[in-house]
Amino acid sequence: MSRTATARRKTLETDISVAVDLDGTGVSEVSTGIGFLDHLIESFAKHSLIDVTVAAVGDVEVDDHHTAEDTALVLGGALADALGAREGIGRFGDAVVPMDEALARAAVDVGGRAFAVVDLAFRGDRIGALSTQNVEHFVVSLAGAAGLTVHLSATGRNDHHIAEAAVKALARAIRAGIAPDSRRVGSPSTKGSM
Repeated sequence: MSRTATARRKTLETDISVAVDLDGTGVSEVSTGIGFLDHLIESFAKHSLIDVTVAAVGDVEVDDHHTAEDTALVLGGALADALGAREGIGRFGDAVVPMDEALARAAVDVGGRAFAVVDLAFRGDRIGALSTQNVEHFVVSLAGAAGLTVHLSATGRNDHHIAEAAVKALARAIRAGIAPDSRRVGSPSTKGSM
């Protein structure tokens, strides 16, 4: 069964299209108009092994918020669609990722219940053209749209490293959670469905 999906969101503020293949090799083609956001999504693809295509046009002349948020919503929606009934997967995943002085920890439940606890110890307000506030907002929006429970934290002294380690940890945790489990038949929930 193919675990692929496409999604689009067009508003007065943004026009975003996303395609994902959960069983890819981590290739990506990303264009959001926000360089560091592109970098984070490319890192997400590389470490989740999800093929990701993102084409986003947003009102970056206002600021980066609408584009970051809506890109996360569309990406999350595509992930949810590709997961379908979420049968036969591991469901849970966790990862610890060091990046120089930064250390990130992620734990994920792919069970369809959206919740996010994000604690990223940024020191500054921006990384390139991306507000550090919008790194957390991106994760929260992604979790909500994808139906993920996410616990994500990172510390360090370099904001670039903190953000990148956090996204890589999140990607690796999601990779474990969405991986097919050959011993699982049906839903990985005692309820019988998710």
